[in-house]
Amino acid sequence: MANHKKAWDHIKSKEDLGKIIDESVVKPQIIFKHSTSCGISAYAYEKLAEGAGLLEEKADFNYLDLLTYRSVSNYIADVLKVLHQSPQIIVLKDKKVVLTLSHSSIQVDKILSSL
Repeated sequence: MANHKKAWDHIKSKEDLGKIIDESVVKPQIIFKHSTSCGISAYAYEKLAEGAGLLEEKADFNYLDLLTYRSVSNYIADVLKVLHQSPQIIVLKDKKVVLTLSHSSIQVDKILSSL
């Protein structure tokens, strides 16, 4: 399996979220909140990596290491008005959340259908 995480934009600050929201007007934005110590999150990551080529053609992919940047994760939940979950996918278009998925519901085809 290719390691796409390095190609994905890493979210490390509140400012990064502001840029993602602004960019969602130009191109859909996917946020993946990943807990590196969780087996379910690791499984979701593998599924996303397998479909990364399809996703990256249609949207920018943004990766948050939930354990390292917990305060940023909480900030994302507050600003976007979504329930914090892990693992979690949030899709933004035109500065609005158009899809949230968590746990086993994280599937590439569901994400693609929102783009």
